[in-house]
Amino acid sequence: MYDLSYFRTHFDAIAGRLATRANPPNLDQFRELDARRRSAISQAEELKRRRNEESARIAEQRRSGADTAEQQKQVRGLGDQISALDEQVKALDEEFRGLLAGIPNIPHESVPAGRDSEDNKEVRRDGEPRSFDFEPKAHWDLGPALGILDLERPAKITGARFALYWGMGARLERALINFMLDVHTRHHGYTEVLPPFMVNSQSLFGTGNLPKFKEDLFKLEGHDFWLIPTAEVPVTNIYRDETIDADALPVKLCAYTPCFRSEAGSYGRDVRGIIRQHQFQKVELVKFTRPEDSYDELEKLTADAEDILKRLGLPFRTVVLCTGDMGFSSAKTYDIEVWLPGQNGYKEISSCSNFEAFQARRAGIRFKSGKKSEYAHTLNGSGLAVGRTWVAIVENYQQADGSVVVPEALRPYLGTEVIRGR
Repeated sequence: MYDLSYFRTHFDAIAGRLATRANPPNLDQFRELDARRRSAISQAEELKRRRNEESARIAEQRRSGADTAEQQKQVRGLGDQISALDEQVKALDEEFRGLLAGIPNIPHESVPAGRDSEDNKEVRRDGEPRSFDFEPKAHWDLGPALGILDLERPAKITGARFALYWGMGARLERALINFMLDVHTRHHGYTEVLPPFMVNSQSLFGTGNLPKFKEDLFKLEGHDFWLIPTAEVPVTNIYRDETIDADALPVKLCAYTPCFRSEAGSYGRDVRGIIRQHQFQKVELVKFTRPEDSYDELEKLTADAEDILKRLGLPFRTVVLCTGDMGFSSAKTYDIEVWLPGQNGYKEISSCSNFEAFQARRAGIRFKSGKKSEYAHTLNGSGLAVGRTWVAIVENYQQADGSVVVPEALRPYLGTEVIRGR
C-alpha cells in the first residue's frame, strides 16, 4: 500500500511503472477523485480567504459602532460551507485510500519488464539433471507403487487435490520439515516460531491477501478466522502495529505450517500428483529489515532457500520474475525452480520476495532509531515447499527397481538409505 501524499505527488511515474504489470490497474478513477479533491480544497481556500476579509471588515465596522449582524450571519454561512468542503475532502481521502488498497506494489527498477512467465530471466543454475539409463517415472506413479502415497482415498475423505502419505512417505515429509528448520536455525541464523494456523481479516489485509484475493482463501463460517495460505501471513503480522528497535534489525524468522489454498483460477493446472494441492506443508522464511539493507537481505534469503536444495543434491535454477509475472505485494521476486525428471522440466519450489514498505504500511510495522520512526521493509520466501521437495527427491533419486535412494543429508532423519515398497 502506498503513502497517500507520495502516490499523488508521483502519480505519473507510478502509473507508468504499474503499466508494465499484468492486468495493470485502471487509474482513471484516481485522477477523477484527485480532481474533485483539488477542486474542494480550492473552493475551501477561496471561502477561507473571503471569510478572513469579511471578518476584518466586520471588526473595522464594529469599531465605528455599525450594526454587523447581517455580515456576521454571512460569515457563519461561509464557515458552514468550509466545514462541508473539509468533510468532503476527508471523505474523498478515505475513498482514495480504499482504492489504494487494491493497487499492486511498484516493481523495483531492477525487475525486467515483460508480459508473463515467458519473459522471466534466469540468473543462475546449480547441478546437472541426472541422466537415467531407464525411463524415469513421475511421482504419481512412483509413490503409489511404493505404497508411500495415496491419491485416491483423500478424494473420499475430503475431495480433489488432497493427498495421503503412508509409512516412509509420511516420515519423509516429516524429515524434510525438521531438516529445513534445523538448517535455517543452526546455519542461517533464523529464529524458529510456531504461529497460529488461522488468522483474522486484518492480518490478511496487512500482507496484501485481502481484499483482492479473497477467492483464493478458505474462511471459517461464522468467525473472522481464515485458514492461512502461507506462514508469511501470521509471521509477518507478529509485529503488526508495533515498532521494532532498529538495533534488532534484521529480524529473521522461520516457521513450519500447513498451508491452505482454494487454488481459484488454477483448475486444469498441475492436476496430477501433489504439485498443486488445497493443503500442503511449507517452511517459510520472513525478514524485517532497514530499507537500505532490504535488497542485500533478499539475496541472502534466496541463497538460504537455495542452500536446502544444494544440501539435498537437487538440480535447480533461479529466475527473476518479470513485471508481468510478479505477485501483488512484491517489488521484486526470485523463483527457485527444481528439476523434476518425471515431468522433464523445472517446477517452482520457492518464491523469495522483497515487499519493501508495502506490507509494513498496511500492517503498521515500523522501526525506530533514536527519535526517528519509519516503516520497515518486509521479505519472505519458501524455505522450502515441503511437498514439492518430497516430489523432487522421489523423482530425482528413483532407481530402476522403483526404490528411492535417500539423500545423504536426510539419512540421520529417516534412519535408512533407501525407500523400498511396503
